[in-house]
Amino acid sequence: MQWMKKSRPASDASSITSSADLISPRWGFAVSSGVLGWVLDAFDFFVLVFLVDVLAANFHVEKSAIVWTITITLAMRPVGALLLGSLADRFGRRRPLIACVLYFSIITALTPFAPNYTAFIILRALYGIGMGGYWGIGASLVMESSPTRWRGLFSGVLQSGYSLGYLLAAVALRTIEPHFGWRWMFLCGLAFACIITVLTLLAPESQSWEKHRLVNFGEVFQVLWQHRKDFAYLVLMMTAITCLSHGTQDLYPDFLKTVHRYSNSVISNIAILYNIGAIMGALVIGHYSDRLGRRNAIFLALIIASISIPLWAFGSSIIMLAIGSFVMQFGVQGAFGVIPAHLNELSPNSVRSLFPGIVYQLGVLIGAPSVVIEFTLRKHLGYQWALTVFEICVITALSLIFGFGPERKGRDFAG
Repeated sequence: MQWMKKSRPASDASSITSSADLISPRWGFAVSSGVLGWVLDAFDFFVLVFLVDVLAANFHVEKSAIVWTITITLAMRPVGALLLGSLADRFGRRRPLIACVLYFSIITALTPFAPNYTAFIILRALYGIGMGGYWGIGASLVMESSPTRWRGLFSGVLQSGYSLGYLLAAVALRTIEPHFGWRWMFLCGLAFACIITVLTLLAPESQSWEKHRLVNFGEVFQVLWQHRKDFAYLVLMMTAITCLSHGTQDLYPDFLKTVHRYSNSVISNIAILYNIGAIMGALVIGHYSDRLGRRNAIFLALIIASISIPLWAFGSSIIMLAIGSFVMQFGVQGAFGVIPAHLNELSPNSVRSLFPGIVYQLGVLIGAPSVVIEFTLRKHLGYQWALTVFEICVITALSLIFGFGPERKGRDFAG
């Protein structure tokens, strides 16, 4: 792979003087808008998860029909990454980011007023385009605007925004829905979108894009084709780390209910706790990746996740399971928190919105069946061993993928 020949040792990264450290004092607006947009994107996605029963009743369909629309949303994410990522590489980060945020916020606001189930499906598919398009733009803007010495930290801040959006949706369910009604759960993001728009307008354009901008869309896709081997490796990386994340989160509430017979309120409290662990892990491991290197930080996070497995899967009390799930998500999302920086540093300069965006969304899409695999293993091994065996296999695969993969920590995006 091309980058393996060009990789710099982590120890040399501190000697790099990045142009990103000399950017406008307004770089904070760029980072803030990129991070907050991802928080809002996650919030709008998880609102539906909390309102499955209400939406089923509103559209007079089974709950399974509402859940099915989540798959539609996920399937459209790579489409959004392709369309909006190519626009961001052609016309700059700021305008496509504003368009994307306003687009998925307006689609979300229209969702509760869909006249029928068919219109609801269409809106969820359209939302998937916006959701998938945002990460590549937001991540490139944040990573290109952050000072190099803080790139790992802001990588963790960005990725923790997904968990924060989940938490805010849970808070909105307890605060907004009882007082204003469930439709306001879909509407309240509009005000947040306006704030993000203002922040983006105040932000400077990326120096990296200014220097490496391409003349036309043909050049964008030509660069993508030239790096197809690198692209395949990174899709494999994202698929595996998606399996790690979804494999530890998606079935865990059902595991707690099925194996331990806990009530919904207890499960909700444990979920809140391990999402706090996820946010902390992304911030802490992301920050230390600036010192340890991206791969070493990810290895550390994987070790933490591995150590938590006995309590996470085999804990016999609420306290043991709560501690295990907290530590597990600290490790899992700690590894994921390094991904925005690592993926952007390994991407070609001229397609840093399109390339990471498609890689990220394709990895999420390909890794989505991990839940089905775990659930199938459950029938043969039991819930505890199904979760354990699956995660050990994924952690082993990730260790090999990162162990033999490249690293370009401290890369100067504007150089």
